[in-house]
This record gives sequence, structure tokens and C-alpha cells, in this order.
Amino acid sequence: MIRFDEQPMPGTTINNLNPKLWSRFRTTISPKDDLEFLEKMKLVVKDEDGVTRPTVSGILMACDTPESFMNSAYIQAVCYRGTERNGAYQLDAKDITGPLDIQIRDACKFVDRNMRVYAIKAPNRIETPQFSLNAVFEAVVNAVAHRDYSVYGSKIRLHQFADRLEIFSPGSIPNTMTVDSLSERQSARNELITSLLARCSMNIDVIGSQRNYIMDKRGEGVPIILTESKTLSGKMPVYRLFDDAELMLTIFAAEPPNGE
Repeated sequence: MIRFDEQPMPGTTINNLNPKLWSRFRTTISPKDDLEFLEKMKLVVKDEDGVTRPTVSGILMACDTPESFMNSAYIQAVCYRGTERNGAYQLDAKDITGPLDIQIRDACKFVDRNMRVYAIKAPNRIETPQFSLNAVFEAVVNAVAHRDYSVYGSKIRLHQFADRLEIFSPGSIPNTMTVDSLSERQSARNELITSLLARCSMNIDVIGSQRNYIMDKRGEGVPIILTESKTLSGKMPVYRLFDDAELMLTIFAAEPPNGE
């Protein structure tokens, strides 16, 4: 079985890959020949006609504009005033594009830019953010790494409200996992993408994170999301699966101190 993220991307050529982006995956033991290296990393493969083309993962990780070839390969980020999903209350919005590691970085920056940080003096100044950025980082990484990229026209949606953060990821839960077992089990839909993200150095400063690389294959992401978010807000994040086609995560915001 050839996984979707390893399949050739129709209509693309090897020239659509940026050498600066794919060369970061090179190590001292990598093949010296560029084409041999790209083939070994499965960033390119031959299609059924024998033409060498970038794979889905190659486009998502080593192309400057993956959305040019996969029109739903981006994150729709929206921040609303209040608690309703209503365009009249929209405060900020951005379609976050580019290679997947850049999407992860910019999505975290979007949340950080738009969330409130409460401060009290007791007697020293204590700051409490609405959301744990470490939990947000892990949630965005999971959404980007494990979404179903074969679902046409469905993008990741990140919607920020005064009382919660909602992240929608296209696709069902892989294999036999369930919503209730997410924190205990591990399964990767896109093994090549997760492998490549595990080679990408952290590109954002997230307080509390012990990561040196964006992806961690030890399955610690969901426990971090649950634990840090509950510690901050007092409410456990909630996962929901809609029509076996879209996974939604809700992270609740911390309450303002003293009824602020």
C-alpha cells in the first residue's frame, strides 16, 4: 500500500521544489547526488508513466506554495470578538500558507497575537494567558501532521473566541483509534510527513516546551494538550468527531481574574 502522502503529485515537476527547503533534511550520511537523495527521502517518485514528480509530502514540505497545487493545504485562522462565529464580530483573519512547518509557526503566532494576557499583583506581577501556547502548538502540530490531505476542498480551520479555541482537522481518526483513546494510543496517517516534521527544528519560542524538533513520535502531544489546558482553565479540552470526516478540538480559555 502506498500512503497518500507518498504518492506523486500530478501536474508538478521537480523544479517546483525549493532546494533550500529540501536540503535541510540532509545529513552527513545522505547521498551526495541530489536526485538520489530526493528519491531516498521520498520527496520525489516516478509516476505511472515513469516521470519523476514530487510526492504529496514533497510539495507540502519543500515547496514554497503548496496551496498552488493542493488548494486546501492551508490553515484558515479567524479570531472573533465574543463567543459567536459571526463575521460581524471578526477581529482578525488570515489564510496561513507555505510549507507545513511555517504554517505551524504562523498559526501559533496568530493565537499568541490575538489572545489576552491577564495580570494581577499578588504582591508580584503574575501573568495568566488565555491559552497555553505549548498546548496550542501541540494541537496545531497534530492537526497539520495527521489531517487527511486527500479530502478535497477541506482545510484546517482555527477559530479563536473569547472563551475558547476551536481547531477543525479534515479526516476521521486513523485506524481503530477513538476520541476517547487519543491520549493513550498513537497512530500516524501520514508517516512520511511526521518523519519530515521530526527533522524540522523548532521555529517558535513556546514556553514550557522541551522540544528540539517540531514533531515528537513518542505520543506526548495529546497528553500535553489535555494537562496544560486543564491546569490553566480548569476545563478539560474536548475532542469531537463529526460524520467520521472531521475532528474538532476545543480548548477552553482561562477565566479573567477578579471578574475582569
